Amino acid sequence: MDLAYLWFFIVGVLFVGYFVLDGFDFGVGMSLPFLGKTDVARRQIINTIGPVWDLNETWVIVAGACLFAAFPEWYATLFSGFYLALLLILLALILRGVSFEYRHRATDERSRRRYDRMIVIGSALPALLWGVAVGNIVQGVPLDADHEFTGSLLTLLNPYGLWVGVTTLLLFFLHGVYFIGLKTDGEVHHDAQALGKKLALPTVVFAAGTVVWTIFIAAGREAPLLWAVIGCGVVAAVALLASVVFNWIDRDGRAFAAGAVSIVFAVLTLWLALFPFVMPSSTDPAFSLTIENASSTDYTLGIMTWAAVIFLPLVLAYQAWTYWIFRKRVTRSTIEKAAADAH
Repeated sequence: MDLAYLWFFIVGVLFVGYFVLDGFDFGVGMSLPFLGKTDVARRQIINTIGPVWDLNETWVIVAGACLFAAFPEWYATLFSGFYLALLLILLALILRGVSFEYRHRATDERSRRRYDRMIVIGSALPALLWGVAVGNIVQGVPLDADHEFTGSLLTLLNPYGLWVGVTTLLLFFLHGVYFIGLKTDGEVHHDAQALGKKLALPTVVFAAGTVVWTIFIAAGREAPLLWAVIGCGVVAAVALLASVVFNWIDRDGRAFAAGAVSIVFAVLTLWLALFPFVMPSSTDPAFSLTIENASSTDYTLGIMTWAAVIFLPLVLAYQAWTYWIFRKRVTRSTIEKAAADAH
């Protein structure tokens, strides 16, 4: 296989990993107004991702770095054209990270509430805007002959982009709620299961709409991997429905695993619908960026391939070890004991 095509799929896998892992972080953050009835409950919720949220975010850094090295033309067009949207995502991630670090230092309820609101905003905004960005990449954006984006932020707020954005927001929200159900006990655990049941219907509706709409876009473009797009969309839908069923019958681990599978195949549906383009032009198909004309040299891609073979297994092993170490539930009694010791 040509190395450029190989790296198209590697970058896709990295973004899949990011959306699965940081996706439930976003969902946990968005759940605070719904599940955090007391400060103890909010601390219990936040502590479910306390040891791993920053590790999960490194996936987007690695994905962005690989995108820059493997597809510099794509990187340049994407980050210049989507500058404001990506800047908003970056600011939201900074806001969320600062709030996680400083919330436990707050000495009064008012300050903690302020940090909680920042966590919610810093979780919901990226969850929405990542979907908007990916949706626009798949659908196509106005590019000129020099592969420069000729639209604006409002150009990205089109029906398909917004629909995909709401879909990712709901998927991540549900994914995070499943994670809370898996990692907590007591009232928070039961409230998370109940919230998952309420989120199920709108999430299924928007996810189904995204799959069907994406298939139509891929078919209209005569995508060479159309059957793979359809297959991934079907698997994503079945996995999402399975997660809903598992949540109803109180199988928290299976609900979370099925939700993760749903996100994996939902992202693959969008990614494969893009192939063999990396950024289609809605102005003129001749202006589109493809895997061929956006990639680096074979020499660069060869070096990157060897680096990936050596270091990617180490990163995966370290992350797996981290999750194993922090695999236990965050119990209410532990939070209450920590609060009592602090006073």
